[in-house]
Amino acid sequence: MPFKDLMQETLLIAYSKLEQVKDREKFLFFLFGIATRVLANDRRKVKHADLNEVAESNHFQLPESNRKSEIEELYKALSLLPEDQRDALVYFEIVGFSVREIAAYQKKSEEAVRQSLFRGRQKLCALLKKNVESKTSAT
Repeated sequence: MPFKDLMQETLLIAYSKLEQVKDREKFLFFLFGIATRVLANDRRKVKHADLNEVAESNHFQLPESNRKSEIEELYKALSLLPEDQRDALVYFEIVGFSVREIAAYQKKSEEAVRQSLFRGRQKLCALLKKNVESKTSAT
């Protein structure tokens, strides 16, 4: 993870949880703890795949215009999900928050967040499959 991304992500999380810091002298430890969790979440998501396999995948061979259209389709499909499922998916998959952090933010139980993630993934896959099928039948 580039250090600027780590720094920005850490500051964003720290700003959103600033009220949790009770002792100003421990603010630096608070920042280091957040940075450690952000790095751990990032590393957990990294697959230990061979770089050659990644480079040979179809995703990286697609032209820029195709990637942009795929991203637009993903955003459209995400917008069709219920708010709690969409937020849970974005926070977990894109931002890298843990289930516990999402549960605290959404003021839900961890099990409810896991259920939202599961249902959101299912609906997102169904929406994307429907979109792909409609494209292939149109051509």
